[in-house]
Amino acid sequence: MLEGMLKSLFVKTDELGSLAGEQTPAYELALRGVMAWLIMAHDATNDDGVAQAYSIKAKRWAASYPETTGYIIPTFFDYAALTKESQFRERAIRMARWEQTIQLPEGAIQASTIDAAKPVATVFNTGMVIFGWVRAYQETGEASFLHCAKKAAHWLQRIQDDDGAWRKYGSPMTAHALNTYNTRVAWALLEVDSVAPNDRLREVARRNLDWALTQQHSNGWLANNCFFDNAQPYTHTIAYAMRGFLESAGLLDDRRYLRAAEAIFRGIEPSIQSSGFLAGRFDRNWQATVPYCCLTGNAQLALNGFRLYQLTGNANYRESAERLLSYVIHTQDSQTADRNIKGGIAGSWPIDGEYHPMQYPNWAAKFTADAIMKATESRLLSKLQGL
Repeated sequence: MLEGMLKSLFVKTDELGSLAGEQTPAYELALRGVMAWLIMAHDATNDDGVAQAYSIKAKRWAASYPETTGYIIPTFFDYAALTKESQFRERAIRMARWEQTIQLPEGAIQASTIDAAKPVATVFNTGMVIFGWVRAYQETGEASFLHCAKKAAHWLQRIQDDDGAWRKYGSPMTAHALNTYNTRVAWALLEVDSVAPNDRLREVARRNLDWALTQQHSNGWLANNCFFDNAQPYTHTIAYAMRGFLESAGLLDDRRYLRAAEAIFRGIEPSIQSSGFLAGRFDRNWQATVPYCCLTGNAQLALNGFRLYQLTGNANYRESAERLLSYVIHTQDSQTADRNIKGGIAGSWPIDGEYHPMQYPNWAAKFTADAIMKATESRLLSKLQGL
């Protein structure tokens, strides 16, 4: 069974501490730098959310961003387990409690940053905060976190269309309400089911994943998969959709979703340069359409490649992931005297590319940290398989 295979290959978070010696010095330094930057982003606000980004042009931090704070919570718990530095665990719990204070009455989470003029309930953001609440519940046993996650999940259940897509409550910050990358929301619902079994939530998740399969072309490319221009999605949203398929495959024991994730990665692999550079947008023929790299997308695809290696044993996936991640780390400035950007990861490279130009978004740092920690697991797995 696929689910059993996933469990047998997955290295548990509480075992990460024993893997610290498996990290290369470059990875270890990059990870420490990026986590120190995330602390800066957390401290830059007047609440317990994480600042959306630091702007070089404006020379200031943005307000707290509920969506990404939600999925930064598991990253802080993971890093706390790896390093035994308790402040990361404490900060993760504070973030989860802050998310509780801003949950809308219906159970949803708002779009945009916390200073938006009017909170607007949004599907994707709600799913992303579920990840934080589920993990906080697993770590602390506090029932209030599970209550919030279930309330959010039930809202998502109520507003889903019959075919499995979500067409209502898209983000007002994007051009399209219909998003294939909501497979990541389906994965979030399955995380709720994993701690509070609910057949209806599993069915909601499966319906969305099955709808997403209808959007996949024969070469793996996905339609309706971008914030602004569906003809050339960012690697960021490509990786979002891929991860939703990838993680749901094990939770539902359904190889169709694993095959969908592999098709995406195989479609994009030929475009990964030897340096690890990958263009930031791709059309339906997997042709690059921009000259810059979306560093967030690189980090996410690296993470996905390491996961594929863990699940399939295909060493090519790991090699591609290493290249993607190395490129991201290469752009990190660990020597600058500017503490606002030291250790952070830019939106684009070159930094004036169109994906969050001249900014350091918090999710670029989050996914880089996740990818480095996943690389550590993958390297240990490779050694174990070689015994």
